[in-house]
Amino acid sequence: MSGSDDQPLPFEAVHAAPGTRNIRLTLAYDGTDYNGWQVQPDRPSVQACVEQAIRKITGEQRRVYCAGRTDAGVHALGQEANFFTLSRIPAASFRPALQTELPDDIVVVGSQEVPLGFHATFSAIRKRYRYVIHDGAVCPPFLRRYCAHSRFVLDAARMHEATACLLGTHDFRCFEKEYPNKLTSVRTIMDAKVFRCDCWPMWQGTHDWALRPADQQAAAVPDAPFVVFEVMADGFLYNMVRAIVGTLTDIGRGRQPVDYLQTVIQSLDRGAAGMTAVPAGLYLVNVEYPGGDTAV
Repeated sequence: MSGSDDQPLPFEAVHAAPGTRNIRLTLAYDGTDYNGWQVQPDRPSVQACVEQAIRKITGEQRRVYCAGRTDAGVHALGQEANFFTLSRIPAASFRPALQTELPDDIVVVGSQEVPLGFHATFSAIRKRYRYVIHDGAVCPPFLRRYCAHSRFVLDAARMHEATACLLGTHDFRCFEKEYPNKLTSVRTIMDAKVFRCDCWPMWQGTHDWALRPADQQAAAVPDAPFVVFEVMADGFLYNMVRAIVGTLTDIGRGRQPVDYLQTVIQSLDRGAAGMTAVPAGLYLVNVEYPGGDTAV
C-alpha cells in the first residue's frame, strides 16, 4: 500500500486530546517465535509485546500501527511503527525505556516524535523485502531460523534474468494467498534482483553489496552458498514475496523456463505459480516515506 495525503487519519489523531504526541518506532525482530506482527488470540505476536511494553512505561493502553504486518516466522530489520501518547517521556528516551520491557528478540532501533498525521502504514511509499536461501551442501544448524535451505543447487543467474518481468506495474493476484485480500492486487515493483552472497552481510540493513548491480555481485562470489532475492515495491500482497520466491526456485532448479514468471503473471492464477516459500528466509528490510526518510 502506498502513501497518500487523502488516507484517513487514525481515530487517535482525529480525536486527539490536547498534548497528544505521535511517536514513531523503528523495530528489528526475530520472528521465529511469533505468530506474525498482528495481535492474535492466545498466540504470541510482535504487536502485543510492543503494546504491552508501552502500557508498562506510560500507563496507557495504545494501539501500535505498523508499516507491514509480517507473517508468522518472518523477520524484520527495519519495521516502522507509530503510536499516540500523552506521556511526556522524551521521544529519544522511548527507545531504551521500551527495550527494558521487551524480550531480547525484539529490538527498538530508534524512536522519534512525528506529526500527528504520520501513519506508519498509510504514509509509507516503498518497502523492501529480502529472501535468503542456502543451497550449499551443508546448512549450518544455527542458520535454520534465518534462511531457507534448498536441497538443490540453484542457478542464480537464471533466477535474476527471470526477475526482469516483475518490474513495473502489474496485477499480481497470481502471487496472493486467498485472493482477494486487498481492494486491488495491482502493485508497482521498482527493483528486483537475485544474486549470490558468501555469508553474513545479508543480515545488515544496508551494505554496499546490496547496492551493487546483480551481475557484479554474482561475479564477486560465484560459488557462495547463499542465494538472495531483493525486491522493492509500493506495497505487497499477502504471501506475495514468498510465492514469487517459490516460482523463482522452480526456475533456478531448471523445472521451469526463464520466461515462466511472465507466464504466471499473465495467467492471474495462483495455481500457476510455485509453492509458497517458508517464512524463515524472509526479512522486511526497510520502509521509505516521503522525503527519502527510511528506516535503515
